[in-house]
Amino acid sequence: MSSTRYSILALALATLFSASSAISFYIWKKNLIEWDSKMKELQKSLNSALEKCAAERQGRIRAQQALRKAVVAQPQAKSENLDIPSYPMAPIGIVQSCFSTRNGTPRQPLLVPLARACLVFDSTRVPPASLEGLEEYSHCWIIYVFHLNTDLEKLWKHPSKSKFKAKVRVPRLKGGRLGVFATRSPHRPCPIGLTVAKVEAVQGNMLLLSGVDLVDGTPVLDIKPYLPYCDSIEGAVVPNWVMLDSMLSVASVGFSNDFSSSLLDCWKSVEKKSLYSSPDELKSLVKQALSWDIRSVSQRNRPHNNLLKIGSGDASDNASDLDDSQDGEASGELIYHLILDGMDFSYKIDGNGNVMVKEVHISSAISFGNEKRCNFLMWKDKLK
Repeated sequence: MSSTRYSILALALATLFSASSAISFYIWKKNLIEWDSKMKELQKSLNSALEKCAAERQGRIRAQQALRKAVVAQPQAKSENLDIPSYPMAPIGIVQSCFSTRNGTPRQPLLVPLARACLVFDSTRVPPASLEGLEEYSHCWIIYVFHLNTDLEKLWKHPSKSKFKAKVRVPRLKGGRLGVFATRSPHRPCPIGLTVAKVEAVQGNMLLLSGVDLVDGTPVLDIKPYLPYCDSIEGAVVPNWVMLDSMLSVASVGFSNDFSSSLLDCWKSVEKKSLYSSPDELKSLVKQALSWDIRSVSQRNRPHNNLLKIGSGDASDNASDLDDSQDGEASGELIYHLILDGMDFSYKIDGNGNVMVKEVHISSAISFGNEKRCNFLMWKDKLK
């Protein structure tokens, strides 16, 4: 009798425990489903907000581009009656470069030896005889205009209204600020740049260059030969942060298994227009260009395991935060874009600075005119 009672009690306890476990599991599963649903709703809401932010930025960039074109087209309406002397300066030539957009264009000259360009001079302002003797120099200085700055219209306003920024963010300082004249920032009171390039050849009113850091379409104001005896200063001193090359270099540059086949497919379409002689040479150019971290400060500071999908776009005007040089994939990884020689190279970079170039396709935003093709053929003749 006592044994039967114990058995009944044990069975009751087991049943109770089983029921309790079932109820606990049900409650846990219900909570899990609710949490998962809430997480999806939050993720969806956050993605929507980011896409809206990206779309708004795209709109601002397009508006700035339109305003920039209007400002350049109507110089007589710019000065706000400022009593400032003017000087007879206008571009003497335009650069036709392998860098189709600002994003990916090297921050300094000669960092990418394979970077090629053709400087086409305005024959009405620069007779071909002006270039005689230049081919005897190995390098030349180039003075040019930062024509893609999005704040050019501000420079025509009175200084009290221009909102000129005396300090700018420095990539090597991880976004730390310095006085603009202690940097080579393109955003300056006078948007003029100075660079040096290797002289490859002079043909008629065209100058073939390599090692350039100039974006396609750059207006050039002047060129001067590089003179080592006075242009190279022995014992010159610079701040320590300038010497920290590791701040902008990457750990490695690799290529996916599908890259070579996608490059060969593109090469069939661009071979006659390319500045380069083979797909292998183009691959070397990509490796040189991506050996330096070309992302903006905000992009480098963003977590690499970002699960947010950011609206994609063409890298036509690289800027800062949510810019056109990046987009997202369903996997959540950030994909960046490098536009070179009319092709769009997509790549990713991990938290350790390892770059993986995934694939390449023809850039829909880049077109080549007959005049530009002739200049490319000049390079072809030189490369043979």
